[in-house]
Amino acid sequence: MIKGPALFLAQFLGDEAPFNSLPAITKWAASLGYKGVQIPTSDPAIFNLKLAAESQDYADEIKGICAEAGVEVTELSTHLQGQLVACHPAYADLFAGFAPAEMRGKPEATAAWATEELKLAAKASARMGLKSHATFSGALLWHTVYPWPQRPAGMVEEGFKELARRWKPILDAFEDAGVDACYELHPGEDLHDGVTFERFLEAVGNHPRANILYDPSHFILQQLDYLAFIDHYHSRIRAFHVKDAEFRPNGKSGVYGGYQGWVERPGRFRSLGDGQIDFKAIFSKLTQYDYDGWAVVEWECCLKHPEDGAREGAKFVADHIIRPAPRAFDDFAAAGG
Repeated sequence: MIKGPALFLAQFLGDEAPFNSLPAITKWAASLGYKGVQIPTSDPAIFNLKLAAESQDYADEIKGICAEAGVEVTELSTHLQGQLVACHPAYADLFAGFAPAEMRGKPEATAAWATEELKLAAKASARMGLKSHATFSGALLWHTVYPWPQRPAGMVEEGFKELARRWKPILDAFEDAGVDACYELHPGEDLHDGVTFERFLEAVGNHPRANILYDPSHFILQQLDYLAFIDHYHSRIRAFHVKDAEFRPNGKSGVYGGYQGWVERPGRFRSLGDGQIDFKAIFSKLTQYDYDGWAVVEWECCLKHPEDGAREGAKFVADHIIRPAPRAFDDFAAAGG
């Protein structure tokens, strides 16, 4: 049975209470009806990643804070650090804020720092008894996503070979920890759809810890069949972001969005229930394939206030979770003998 509802805390952290400390924000989440929280590891004000990797006492303290508030920790997240494991120089300035200031202008040092962060996350997840971890793949090839001009022969293969070289030691660390690394397939990442995930999986030798964080919002913005995706990849889906979106193309822009802000783009993230995604079908398919992980609300909406989105999201997920049937509906008519 799918667990939930849970809330990804990243979009809600801030300088004012109750969003400025782990005890306060978890109590706030629980008050809305959430049963779990996904914790970003990039903000030391709420979570010390290195200490969690090294100290069982600290890991237990974090779990205790959450339990006292009435929630569980669902996963840890290294989205920002994962982005820097593989970052093309064209994007170095855009992502510079994801790493310590002393790393600016030092791509090799930045990648090494990010790699160590992911390895710490594997150990921290194990100490906290977690089975899945949420992250990004980073991108070496994204600037070539549209094939104009023609990509040189072998460029894509070499790009995925390098991506695999960087991630293989990290995936091995997750294997040692007994935790799945779940890549959120996301535009801007080299792993952004089923085909790119398959390329990566082949490059890392079908590594058992290379798995998927399923988020249908990124697929509707790419015009990918997000339901058929579950049929193809359900065995690798080990985490789930419940996030809504809509795609309304017009006579002036489409999938690429014309460099417009989020309000004006044809493809927009929306609060749960305000977009176009068929979550009844998604929860049905995940239940059909025995997904028993968490359903984690990730609030991203260009229109609605975040606190309203969080409040509505808890009920939305709770109403969509399906309790599996214990027996076949037509058992009463089973043939005797």
